[in-house]
Amino acid sequence: MINRYRVDGNKHIKLSEIDTAETGNIDRHDAEMKTPQLLAELAELQDLLYASQSTAVLIVLQGLDTAGKDGSIQHVMGVMNPQSCRVASFKVPTAAEAAHDFLWRIHSETPGKGGITIFNRSHYEDVLVVRVHNMVPEPVWRARYDKINAFESLLAESNTVIVKFFLHISKDEQKERLLERERNPVKAWKLSPADWRERELWDSYQEAYNDAINQCAKPHAPWYIIPADHKWYRNIQIAEILVETLRPYREGWQKRLEMIGAEELKQLRAERQQH
Repeated sequence: MINRYRVDGNKHIKLSEIDTAETGNIDRHDAEMKTPQLLAELAELQDLLYASQSTAVLIVLQGLDTAGKDGSIQHVMGVMNPQSCRVASFKVPTAAEAAHDFLWRIHSETPGKGGITIFNRSHYEDVLVVRVHNMVPEPVWRARYDKINAFESLLAESNTVIVKFFLHISKDEQKERLLERERNPVKAWKLSPADWRERELWDSYQEAYNDAINQCAKPHAPWYIIPADHKWYRNIQIAEILVETLRPYREGWQKRLEMIGAEELKQLRAERQQH
């Protein structure tokens, strides 16, 4: 399943050709039975990651308004231990952030070894929103693709596992979710007049995302385009991809823990002999 939605530079994708309402070969009931099993394994893998202190994990969540970034964090990543997992959100840059290069505020939020950081929006905003709203000239934002690739290569070379998700919803589904927020007092706080204005730029955002994904999809930093019209399907796909990405590291993490444990026992026994 991990390769179903993977984009790693071996092919050129067009978002318009990818079905946002796809549900694969699984129905909702089966998905909702399987998802907790995946989340339990994800939590176990996180424990090994944290204890081994040899690898970091960066999860990037991108998507248009209402695509489900917050929902994914709650329903999938919510199983993770907050001791070693945190969320970094990137909104309009502060004055201090804007006074530096566009990656300055990003790098300090990347995870250390043993940790997981979830980017709720990310450095890609500087080739998305900035592009769509003409905040900088085209040569400026276009040059950022290479800088992003170099940045992610640096992270990967430093033992950071990078997993990037684009939550792909349809324009009709977005409209329904915005209207639902209006009807639901509990969700109304998320509403902003800008959400409706941004819909007018839908085609521009699709074009910007097409370019960002194709330009910055690499084997060490792949994108996964997740059909997100159905929240239950979005959740199981993200959970499965994270588990299948981290599972190959399990044996190495366990061996490292055995080595650490053996060394600790050796020191403990040596101290006992001295007394």
